[in-house]
Amino acid sequence: MPTQASKTGKILLGISGGIAAYKMPMLVRLLKKAGLEVKVIMTPSARQFVTAETLAVVSENPVITEFFDASGNWNNHVEMGLWADLMLIAPATATTLAKMATGIADNALLTTYFSARCPVMVAPAMDLDMYQHETVHQNIKLLEKHGVVVIPAEDGPLASGLSGQGRMPEPETLFDVIIKQLNPVLPLKGKNVMVTAGPTYENLDPVRFIGNYSSGKMGYAIADSFAKQGANVTLISGPVSIEAPKHVHRISVQSAQQMHDACLIAAKNADIVVMAAAVADYRPEITESQKIKKQDMLTLNLVKNPDILNELGAIKPAGQTLIGFALESQNEMQFASEKLQRKNLDAIVLNSLADEGAGFAHDTNKVTIIYKNGDVNALPLMSKTAVASEIVNEAIRLHFSNTFANS
Repeated sequence: MPTQASKTGKILLGISGGIAAYKMPMLVRLLKKAGLEVKVIMTPSARQFVTAETLAVVSENPVITEFFDASGNWNNHVEMGLWADLMLIAPATATTLAKMATGIADNALLTTYFSARCPVMVAPAMDLDMYQHETVHQNIKLLEKHGVVVIPAEDGPLASGLSGQGRMPEPETLFDVIIKQLNPVLPLKGKNVMVTAGPTYENLDPVRFIGNYSSGKMGYAIADSFAKQGANVTLISGPVSIEAPKHVHRISVQSAQQMHDACLIAAKNADIVVMAAAVADYRPEITESQKIKKQDMLTLNLVKNPDILNELGAIKPAGQTLIGFALESQNEMQFASEKLQRKNLDAIVLNSLADEGAGFAHDTNKVTIIYKNGDVNALPLMSKTAVASEIVNEAIRLHFSNTFANS
């Protein structure tokens, strides 16, 4: 029985030689539009119904049809089987089902199936009498016993002119089945999450600003991790050069005041709030409308920006989980713990400038999560993606603890 692989969205589509193969480019397009990566393997007979060239264009990947490519290079079926998070064989003809059930591996699709370590699904498609034949039923039952998920054929008009069960489901139906298989139960499905990221820029004049070195990488990784857990994510971002993660709604802002206004609106309906942005504490008292000319000495008067995290903590509704960030250069634990209590947070993520590879601009980070009950979780140096996953897992745990306490 194939073992479960991590569900990151890599779909291996196997196509065997049935008339329903003509529907497969549409399924590939739906999967690609959803942000999934797709690779295609065809049996030799499938090429009579749909071209490899069409599937290569819509999948944006080469299509495997033989054991060796045109240059004589081996198409590594073991590598393909390890690559996929989910394999779907559609249409699955009576011949392909029989070979799968009895261990016959005489084409690239079948050798890949026998090498797959991910969940495997099949969508049988054939004429009415073939689908009803006892041998086909026995092969399907045997595949189910081996852990293969069988998508039943539908009733409808068939290529022979008959009407009955044997018709492959439409691409939209297969797409829905794939998505449900990839994401069976996500802990944050239906939950609203707000994340802030990046710096804020406080304008001095039309060409200059006060800012900081935040790249936004940490906040964006957190937003992406929340989305992968099923949350509806609103990402309020200062100026950064990063594309928004898929399935994340980004609101772009520049100044601390703009971020403040956006946060107060989005936080009202948020179940979890993570404030990872590096918001400027001060802004110029006056922003000049024209470029400031060079002078021997320039005096700037600065005024405090609104304390967004403090305001959110003061109005935090029951059941909401609020997590802040602190970047410190001295007395790190003391200052972060005081900020945690003062701003009514559930947890605070401490970055220390003393830790090599942590903080701004790096692809790695080293953080300590401090909880309002005094517990401390010091994480080692990891990629920001891994740190984000840890923070999100802790946010989920805290949120459901808060929900239970307030129920």
